[in-house]
Amino acid sequence: MSPGNLYRYFRSKEAIIAGIVERNRIEAAESFAGVQQAPDFFQGLAALARHHLVERSLEEVAICAEIMAESRRTPEITELCHRIEHEVKKGLVAMLQHAADRGEISRDLDLEGAATVLMTLGDGISWRRAVDPAFDPATMLPMILHMVKCLLTEFPGVENKERSR
Repeated sequence: MSPGNLYRYFRSKEAIIAGIVERNRIEAAESFAGVQQAPDFFQGLAALARHHLVERSLEEVAICAEIMAESRRTPEITELCHRIEHEVKKGLVAMLQHAADRGEISRDLDLEGAATVLMTLGDGISWRRAVDPAFDPATMLPMILHMVKCLLTEFPGVENKERSR
């Protein structure tokens, strides 16, 4: 489809972006539910990370980078991005709370802070994919997941029972 033909279906660039953002919001909510239903939190989280950070096409990653850049210039897009980020963070916090309730991550964890760190990691990995053709997220994923597991189970100020044995 030609770029001009898109405007037969969408009234503006902002409407196109709103459609993409809504699709991403729905996909994120489904992903969080999948992690909560997984028999093991970290296996579910690894599947979520693999899907969003490795398996998404480079075109999808590039479009998200463009949307983030556009959010710095266009107030309507800024508002859309803020809304989805708020919803994504809320979903991450709920996912983390569920894991804490099941004893899979620390119950003393700052869930809001951990959700922010997870969002920042995801944004950074996606950005790196968009701008660095040599970056291979599949190679980095095991290290990233190990770091996340440490964050969620062994953060400073809380005694880790495994280490004290």
